[in-house]
Amino acid sequence: MKQFFLLLVLAATITSCKKDKKDPAPSNEVKFKATLLGGNEVPSTPSSATGEANAVFNTDTKVLTVTITYTSLTTALTAWHIHRAAAGINGGVIFNFGTPQPSGFVFSTPALTAEQESDLNSTLYYVNLHTSTYPGGEIRGQLIKQ
Repeated sequence: MKQFFLLLVLAATITSCKKDKKDPAPSNEVKFKATLLGGNEVPSTPSSATGEANAVFNTDTKVLTVTITYTSLTTALTAWHIHRAAAGINGGVIFNFGTPQPSGFVFSTPALTAEQESDLNSTLYYVNLHTSTYPGGEIRGQLIKQ
């Protein structure tokens, strides 16, 4: 009887260990990505420039960290922002990235409010890069949860 009980405990322990390895702890980081293209602008631009914004939202600190890469802008970058609006609609600036920097720039927001977090999760934020050739925006991309 003792052997049966020992085998039962051993089997339960092994099953428990296997389950723990399959179920990783939930992450406090949510990833977002935007593909920046002239065709995403409103109105669209014929620019051949491209870019990408890779973002990580920390659900504990509420900070959004964005890495922006771009190439082949028609003229120098004059401004860049995160705007609030759905795809196909222009919206106001929510976060200004500041003085234009070379590709590979990293920006962190202040802690997002509950409303801003909801907007981010509802795909209502887009990244927009402006140049003197396209002052309304040369390339744009919606931040989409990955």
